[in-house]
Amino acid sequence: MAADHPRREINSIGSLLSVMASARRDPFARMLNVDLIAVLVAALLPWSTSGVGIGMLVWLAALAATFELRPFLRSLQRPICVLPIALVALAAVGTLWSDASWGARLYALSPATKLLALPFLLYHFERSTRGMWVFVAFLASCTLMTVASWIVAIDPSLTLKVPGEPMGHGIFVKNYIDQSQEFLLCAVVLAFPIITLLQEGKIRRALLLTLVAANLVVNMVFVVVSRTALVTLPVMLAVFAMAHLKWRTNVLLFAAAVIFGALAWTVSPQLQATTDKFTRDYRIYKELNQPTSIGLRLEFWEKSLRFFAEAPVIGHGTGSTRGLFEAAATGPAVLAQGQVIGNPHNQTLNVAVQWGAIGVVILYAMWFSHFSLFRGEGLAAWIGLMVVLQNMFSSLFNSHLFDFHEGWMYVLGVGIAGGMVLRARSEAEESSGTVRP
Repeated sequence: MAADHPRREINSIGSLLSVMASARRDPFARMLNVDLIAVLVAALLPWSTSGVGIGMLVWLAALAATFELRPFLRSLQRPICVLPIALVALAAVGTLWSDASWGARLYALSPATKLLALPFLLYHFERSTRGMWVFVAFLASCTLMTVASWIVAIDPSLTLKVPGEPMGHGIFVKNYIDQSQEFLLCAVVLAFPIITLLQEGKIRRALLLTLVAANLVVNMVFVVVSRTALVTLPVMLAVFAMAHLKWRTNVLLFAAAVIFGALAWTVSPQLQATTDKFTRDYRIYKELNQPTSIGLRLEFWEKSLRFFAEAPVIGHGTGSTRGLFEAAATGPAVLAQGQVIGNPHNQTLNVAVQWGAIGVVILYAMWFSHFSLFRGEGLAAWIGLMVVLQNMFSSLFNSHLFDFHEGWMYVLGVGIAGGMVLRARSEAEESSGTVRP
């Protein structure tokens, strides 16, 4: 593993800018610039789509100036790197047997290509000591987003979206699903450092992080929250409780969570409307055949399973999904059975329809290899674990690995936290004298 360059004191904005400007002749400065660009990308993620895309291109260009081929090639041999590349390669090869137009094939290939950034992120942040800067930037950006959300909830005219847009209450940019996913991840991840700080007797810091987490949760309760986040939250909290708390504490927290949930539902009209929509949407779909959110998902999943059964091994090819739904549509487009879509709103089915069982095996092998990477102690391992768990579980209801916002949350989270975990393991092996040749 290539070691990070010797640390230097950066104790002011002036010294930081001075180091950044010396990148042409200073390896330390080049590494710092790569880290700072990653910090900027993380800060932009809650706010901008184009900013993230441009930022990652700039990050890769900056990384090239610090690149060492042999360590990178050794890093590529790990399953955590091989499997994302294999999934993208399958998607690329899948264009050859698809019946869709080449425009549709390339359009469907594009969402998977972000996974190619994973090996580079893992490689760089295994060398860097500043991975936590990136996560702090994302947390600070999401906290600032809550401020914008509260302001827009009070005065909807201040939103950058179309005023009066459905489910646009409290949304400054993007949408309520993306916002809920980022707020949920930050709130759950903060549970670990809060407990750690309390155990160390650092009450003020723990209180500060508790207030930040509470702000995120209260915003979801009283402003807007997605149903996917509502379903995912208990799972993520349960994993935290089993991993870090004693059983008696878990019982008390479970009782407190039930009481808090019931109280929140009682006093929050927004939360009541979100939960009531589950049963109302299902009833409207079953009785009136209307295209509600839940009804459409059930319709998409049923048809996708049929498409998968028609080509179970290698699927119908990249970009074939919309054409299959067009052929299977029956009745007027205003009814559920007549709806056409290019995304079945389930990551497994999205992969299965296009690339069959081979794609599903690679997808789950990738998820579980990344999940196994974070089975350890420390904040970086906890962050990575929650990123993988959130993506896996929320992908039951959406194709979040291929969606832009959630997909980049996964790539950045796994790549940076994974690099930090690998670095910590390497340092532990070196200190114990068991480093591998």
